[in-house]
Amino acid sequence: MMAARATMAFSLGFHIIFAAIGMTMPFFMSAAHYFFLRRGNAADLELTKLWMKGVAIFFAVGAVSGTVLSFELGLLWPRFMLHAGPIIGMPFSWEGTAFFLEAVAIGLFLYGWKRMHPWVHWATGLVVGISGFVSGIFVVAANGWMNAPSGFDWVNGAAQNVDPVKAMFNPAWAHQTLHMQLAALQSVGFAVGGIHAFLYLRGKAHDFHLHALKIAMTFGAAAALLQPLAGHIAGQHVARLQPAKLAAMEGHFETSTHAPLYIGGIPDVEMRQMKWGIPLPGMLSFIAHDDFNAEVTGLDRFPEKDWPPVLVCHIAFQIMVGIGFAMAFIGLLYFWFLRRGVFPPWFLGILVLFIPLGAVAVEAGWVVTEVGRQPWIMCGLMRTRDAVTPVPGMVYHFYLFLVLYLGLAAATVWLFARQVRAAQTRISLKFHD
Repeated sequence: MMAARATMAFSLGFHIIFAAIGMTMPFFMSAAHYFFLRRGNAADLELTKLWMKGVAIFFAVGAVSGTVLSFELGLLWPRFMLHAGPIIGMPFSWEGTAFFLEAVAIGLFLYGWKRMHPWVHWATGLVVGISGFVSGIFVVAANGWMNAPSGFDWVNGAAQNVDPVKAMFNPAWAHQTLHMQLAALQSVGFAVGGIHAFLYLRGKAHDFHLHALKIAMTFGAAAALLQPLAGHIAGQHVARLQPAKLAAMEGHFETSTHAPLYIGGIPDVEMRQMKWGIPLPGMLSFIAHDDFNAEVTGLDRFPEKDWPPVLVCHIAFQIMVGIGFAMAFIGLLYFWFLRRGVFPPWFLGILVLFIPLGAVAVEAGWVVTEVGRQPWIMCGLMRTRDAVTPVPGMVYHFYLFLVLYLGLAAATVWLFARQVRAAQTRISLKFHD
């Protein structure tokens, strides 16, 4: 069982980064292309083609890793798919349709230069982003169903009276989608903005990289400022749909009113208390129910065998929230400096430090989502241990995919770095200050 879970976790953790890039990077590319069509500036055209190459690279890698995940659902979790397949087949089929449109659109954009009307060509690039965003919505809807199963009657261990539309638009799909899509925008926006901040500090084409930074960071900073509100909405839904998950995330062992929210700290499961954390009285009650005195369900209301891994959930949640609020603060600073028209070098240096942190927050968020649902694969209905394949030797499958994914990651990093170096040389010559 551990080998199957490790394989799925590693595959999903690898894919989610490329999925986030694939959902958001085309919008940056389309923005630069729009500016070129409106102003005819050669720098905008160069930026469009630079980001176009990145979109193509990450689309290819994301397609491969996403295809592997779809096979792993059936290979590693056959008992889950036996029941879930007829119920959540609709979002997966629509995701496949969106992916097909994305593939067609990216082909048209890559090879449509000077072969299509300029604005039609621009629209194909925009479709790449829209279809990628829609694809992500359908995938998150399927994941939301695992957290809040709906659209069927569970009778004697089997699903009956299936309503696939109700299953797809389950109680968790909207808040999970909002949270994930904003996370993708802010993580990729900060990463791209940080890369161009680094090139600005190191290179000669300052105006070029500053313009690129502004496009990426406008998306990323806006998403970062909206994310706390989305997180609050998600927290209220989790409190209602998965109270054990919320309790594990916060290390909330005893049901209480005026429940505190802890900053930091380590939950002691044996002693059933939070250690070394900074309590904010009533804040957990407010986050869960918009009332500082509301009662928040603790882990004491659930059998210990149904508890999620408390330590992992709490640490992952703290990492996600900590980075998220830091990015929101940097987003405020970005708009302040944007309004003033000057970005100090120290601020650009901070953006460089944030290049990987958005991805770390995305990974931590998915740890909270997946680990927080345990021990269930279908929340409250089917345990993960009951869904896993009985086939022995899955550990070899894990090692095989570990090697393949590490090789794919190394090749992607090498190819991307090569493209950045070549672009930096070309841009420095064409747009030197």
